[in-house]
Amino acid sequence: MLILAICCLSLLIVSLDNTVLNVALPSLQKDFHAEVSGLQWTIDAYTLVLASLLMLSGSTADRIGRRKVFQTGLVLFTIGSLLCSLAPSLTTLVIFRMVQAVGGSMLNPVAMSIITNTFTDARERARAIGVWGAVVGISMAMGPIVGGALVESVGWRSIFWLNLPVGAIALFLTWRFIPESRAPKPRRPDPVGQLLVIALLGSLTYAIIEVPSAGWDSPKILAFASLAVASLIGLLVYEPRRAEPLIDLRFFRSAPFSGATVIAVSAFSALSGFLFLNTLYLQNARGLSALNAGLYMLPMAALTFVCAPVSGRLVGNRGPRLSLLIAGVAMASSGLLFALFDAERTTALLFTGYVLFGLGFGMVNAPITNTAVSGMPRAQAGVAAAVASTSRQIGQTLGVAVIGAVLAGGMAGVSAGAYAGHFPDAARPAWWIIAGCGLSVLLLGLATSGKWAHESARRTARRLEAPVAQTPADANA
Repeated sequence: MLILAICCLSLLIVSLDNTVLNVALPSLQKDFHAEVSGLQWTIDAYTLVLASLLMLSGSTADRIGRRKVFQTGLVLFTIGSLLCSLAPSLTTLVIFRMVQAVGGSMLNPVAMSIITNTFTDARERARAIGVWGAVVGISMAMGPIVGGALVESVGWRSIFWLNLPVGAIALFLTWRFIPESRAPKPRRPDPVGQLLVIALLGSLTYAIIEVPSAGWDSPKILAFASLAVASLIGLLVYEPRRAEPLIDLRFFRSAPFSGATVIAVSAFSALSGFLFLNTLYLQNARGLSALNAGLYMLPMAALTFVCAPVSGRLVGNRGPRLSLLIAGVAMASSGLLFALFDAERTTALLFTGYVLFGLGFGMVNAPITNTAVSGMPRAQAGVAAAVASTSRQIGQTLGVAVIGAVLAGGMAGVSAGAYAGHFPDAARPAWWIIAGCGLSVLLLGLATSGKWAHESARRTARRLEAPVAQTPADANA
């Protein structure tokens, strides 16, 4: 339990950082005179680097030592937080956020790998993951309120100071109490695969964020979109030829694992888009202060906090299906309230939408994590957990990129005086996207939690544990 608590500290600072920053976006916009795309990059630069490096960090931790990589991540994340608090411009803030993300990539997948190898009983592991998921709720509850109070009283730079004492405490406790561990048969590095992942995620995100200003037919957008497609093809062709690839595509032969991956992308796209829309709406359209905006979103955070451990127990006792069905229905219903009934315009409907979304997101995290790691060999726990974490970060990156691009397109040319009245109409397509993400969670939860899906997971685990014949390319290398 002490090891679980230490690992949860790392999740707290990484999750808190994003929720706190969302509340500070309007202040950043005013101080740096930033466009919507600039605000998108302050979030996506962080999640993009996280998504690109998580799998490398997971496999590196399995190879050279999980505690060692975990401690390095804490140091880098804390230093990056200090640099962010000193950033003189939006560009430098984005760069320092990337430094933070390099450290953050070494925390969550490695912590999950430590938890998986500590809690070997399936029920205990599911409950531990439920606690892990509850920390997301804590960060969502704390972030808007604490961040709002800091932004109003001290300024947005102070939000990064929160990470300094927590990072220092976690570093000491890790050195003192967490034992070192490694995979019995660690995987070799895959630099080509890593570069292809970075090129794919970076070019795709850039194209989505910049398309509202540049246009779909811009040579720059077409070039980055082509690079994304080429990188994806390269991954699909190159990775299966390696005996120990960065992304073991055999994982995706497991229906529950593949389902959990897509569900994670859908759920976290909805979350990041939800927070991005509501932060700008509450402060820029309704004129609320940062603190009051945080208090408005408290019902969503509270439901996430309450439902996460409940979902962990449900997964441990009854499997992931019920949690995923509840999550999908609640998240889709929340999106539909805003898309069909303009929930922003009525406070009662607004809070109903927040409660529904908090319920749905609180139920979805535990089944994603548990499904991703429970069917895999423990020796590959770091890589499997990293894939699950990568899916979350890809979802957050795409959510902010797509929702922000839709909003920017809808608000183009709108004067400051007409901002409040036009916002709900401009945001309506974004709410349809969020409702679609919830529906995806529901349908995939149904499709990938049955008997045939569990059998595919067992077959995949047997293949992963079997020795793999060396390919000609590996032999020549």
